[in-house]
Amino acid sequence: MNTTANRDEFLHLIEQNKGIIIKICNSYCRNVDDRQDLAQEMIYQLWKSGNSFNQEYKFTTWMYRVALNVAISFYRKQRQQREQPINEWHINIEEAPAESPEKERNISLLQEFISQMKELDKAMILLWSESRSYKEISEIVGITETNVATRISRLKLKLKQQFSQHQKP
Repeated sequence: MNTTANRDEFLHLIEQNKGIIIKICNSYCRNVDDRQDLAQEMIYQLWKSGNSFNQEYKFTTWMYRVALNVAISFYRKQRQQREQPINEWHINIEEAPAESPEKERNISLLQEFISQMKELDKAMILLWSESRSYKEISEIVGITETNVATRISRLKLKLKQQFSQHQKP
């Protein structure tokens, strides 16, 4: 993918799938400048590693894998450089604007709960929330499909328990 002939095709694929980059950046960065830096690094790494794309898989699967690896590395580097870790997990709520104070509270709680998850768990919840299949998630994060199913089931149960503990009596 890193030849001049493929440049336009690459840019078209990035444009078509920019939502993936945006969602991952929103998940791993707390401010706009960091999100922009991360997005730029993701696109650079996608271009640089274009030869590793396996035509047997969907482009989006490969794109998620590369982008998540870049995001995790970026997050670790940022965490080491700063005294305070990321305190909140940003969800792109433009797609689903809050309709009530209760819904806004639930979104804030979800962000808080997810911010406390391990990096791999954050990635799996992000992919699951986008209705990715367990098979595709397993290909992206590099663990077995059975392990993905088990972990997502446990994560959903944990989130449900956390929400029930924060419900008003």
